[in-house]
Amino acid sequence: MNYCLPDKQLVAQSFSKAASTYDSVAHLQRLVGEQLLAQLVIQQPITQWVDLGAGTGFFSRQLQQQFPQATGTCLDLAFGMLQQAKARRSAHYYIAGDAENLPLAVNSTDLLFSSLALQWCSDFSKVLSEAAKVLKPNGIFAFSSLCTGTLHELKHSWQQVDNAVHVNQFRQFSDYQHLCQNSCLSIVQLEQRAHVLHYPQLRGLTHELKYLGANNLNRGRKTGLSSRQDLLALTQAYEKFRQPQGLPATWQIVYGVLRKEG
Repeated sequence: MNYCLPDKQLVAQSFSKAASTYDSVAHLQRLVGEQLLAQLVIQQPITQWVDLGAGTGFFSRQLQQQFPQATGTCLDLAFGMLQQAKARRSAHYYIAGDAENLPLAVNSTDLLFSSLALQWCSDFSKVLSEAAKVLKPNGIFAFSSLCTGTLHELKHSWQQVDNAVHVNQFRQFSDYQHLCQNSCLSIVQLEQRAHVLHYPQLRGLTHELKYLGANNLNRGRKTGLSSRQDLLALTQAYEKFRQPQGLPATWQIVYGVLRKEG
């Protein structure tokens, strides 16, 4: 159930470039991460936690507050993000690494927390096996990710303009279900929720995607700037989705809490 994503170097470069602007536009990321934290039910002492795809360390700092006696690690593919996290003293350790090949010791972690990072991993079964490897018995893997249907309004609007791929593609929720059910981890919770943000104008959404580092990262994407004519056609197509609150942008979120049985 692998699917085609940009190479990891491109993802790392894009998010490193956006590291200084990320927090100013990370509204959805804050909402989703807070909901993921709220789903954690910790029954055993936490002495070691890892924020996987930590970004600027926003939720690492919350984990520090929640588990003040524990040792924390920020792990991210993007070096620029780790620099931001380190400057804000978000954890004890900072590691540049990949969720599909975790540079962590076996049975070393009580809690693996990852919010809106794993959608960039093409082999989620490998992510799950790596999580099972590094978690201690009874350890928890809590994650949120994006799935099919995310930004469907933007995708539909671009399809009225040309046949190029303009919107990032993500795996289906059913794939997450299948892979988690067939992993070495037990499912505590696994669900899909839709979050809809509204924008006065389309440029508010496109500005946000750019400064998050999450704009079009697809292989075979159209290179160069879109013409004024294309952007006008895109804007007109998107206006058909307008609601009283503004232009909607739908994000389909997977929330998962898994446990490594002792």
